[in-house]
Amino acid sequence: MTAPEPAATAPATEERRSWLPMVCLFLAQVLMSFNVAALPVSLGGMVEDFGVPPTVVSSTIVVYGLVVAALVMTGAKIGQRVGWVLVFRVVVVTFGVSALLMILSPTVGWAIAGQSLAGASAAIIVPALVALIAENYRGAQQATAIGALGSARAISGVSAFFLGGALGTLVGWRPVFGIVLLLAVAVLAFSFTLRSDGGNADVHIDVVAAVLIGVAVMLLTLGFNNLNTWGLFYATPDAPFDVGGVSPAPVLVLCGVVLGQTFFWWTRRRMAAGEVPLVDLSVLASPRERAAVYAMFIIVALEGALNFTVPLYIQIVQGRTPFDTALAMMPFNLTVFVTATLVVRFYRRYPPRTIGVFGFVLTTAALLWLSFVVTNNWETLPTILGLFVFGVGQGALVTLVFNVLVTAAPTSRAGDVGSIRGTTQNLASAVGTAIAGALLVTLLSFNVGRAVVEHVEIPPSLVAQVDLDAVNFVSNDELRGVLEDTDATPEQVEAAVEVNEETRLDTLRLGLLILAGVSATAILPASRLPGYTPDEIPDPETSGGPDPEPDRDGRSRV
Repeated sequence: MTAPEPAATAPATEERRSWLPMVCLFLAQVLMSFNVAALPVSLGGMVEDFGVPPTVVSSTIVVYGLVVAALVMTGAKIGQRVGWVLVFRVVVVTFGVSALLMILSPTVGWAIAGQSLAGASAAIIVPALVALIAENYRGAQQATAIGALGSARAISGVSAFFLGGALGTLVGWRPVFGIVLLLAVAVLAFSFTLRSDGGNADVHIDVVAAVLIGVAVMLLTLGFNNLNTWGLFYATPDAPFDVGGVSPAPVLVLCGVVLGQTFFWWTRRRMAAGEVPLVDLSVLASPRERAAVYAMFIIVALEGALNFTVPLYIQIVQGRTPFDTALAMMPFNLTVFVTATLVVRFYRRYPPRTIGVFGFVLTTAALLWLSFVVTNNWETLPTILGLFVFGVGQGALVTLVFNVLVTAAPTSRAGDVGSIRGTTQNLASAVGTAIAGALLVTLLSFNVGRAVVEHVEIPPSLVAQVDLDAVNFVSNDELRGVLEDTDATPEQVEAAVEVNEETRLDTLRLGLLILAGVSATAILPASRLPGYTPDEIPDPETSGGPDPEPDRDGRSRV
């Protein structure tokens, strides 16, 4: 039976609260995002400074992401037990200490330790942002605050590329983390404007669940991140070990999935026994909340794939600088920044279901458009238009699905929502980047093999000398350098360069077409998002949990 549509429960005039607490939370998101974006910009300087290979220095990036993803659910429970404001201030200080370690590090080991500390701090900051927004804002202000977090990620990425590139060129990589330190000081100062309830000493941390989900996420992240290096199925020479010739990457992914399922089984078992779980799965009780998590995973994975693909072609294929990458990604990042902030204006006119479906239609259309118009030059008007449209869809979706999760749960469960958000986004980013890399390399190998057969100008003897079908994404100049060490004639060199150009572009277009297909499949979960506007649902604070299941017309069902 369908009940009459609930009356609006919001007061006629919403209480307007100061935006100073939001300045603090916005800067905290910038702090984390700037630190992450500054790491790849600083890699070259750290390699030169420490005198170690790039693979060793890149461990700073890997260890940060691993620690955040593995500890974010535990971090949420620490915040609930100790109190969000107190624990927030403590971890902001430790984040500042991690920046000091980066600035003063005498060896790469100190830098890795610094990023480990930063990751552990971020694992608590991520759920704290959600909990503190829920405790400091309501209604339209809360939706605006959630949108601001999405825009902070985009703008800090652009800032890190520009400031990091400029400082790295003129002064060195260490002053980049001086900015991180200054941000930490500013966040600490503004944290005294935050208000929050004290901690609850009765909250206990489920150690078994913490170990299960921590190890599961670490295995999944390591497995996906090393699909290219260790092998998609068969182990490569770079793999640290193999299992009967099979690459350890898919084995780690499989073990991570098993442990993840064990975590959910254990958590449901504790909840059925009336014990406190590591994360309250009731925030995912309805299909709408689960659809929001699926949609968040897909859109963040697509963002990670695109953020991998563009630098790959600009820096590796075209041989240009990180600054050029920042310029090429400017339409996308600025669009995400603006859209994430402005999409909240549509919440009272259109239900999340409509905005979600429209957002995925935009991302699908943008990727489909790019697959037809893209060239090896990312600065053409059609390419910029495609990045612009994708940015509109991505910015709207990330803010939307986050808002659905926050508004469906009472304030007491905001930390659980934050931990789910943090785990989903970190894992999705790793999966999107890894899958994009494995997909593009696999397609490139197939296309090169086919093109070599079709080009009679390239004899098998030349292929044997340079192992052409094993060549990764390289620029034309690099390929010519490889061919100089062979007995190739000028005609054969030009034929090989032509193969390189054609196969790169075909691979890029086919890869974008596949990503468009992935985006299209997300329209289905997006259609399961809520069909109500904010003033048509009961307040989760008074209803005691996620809102009632909607009927087909989007109204509450009892």
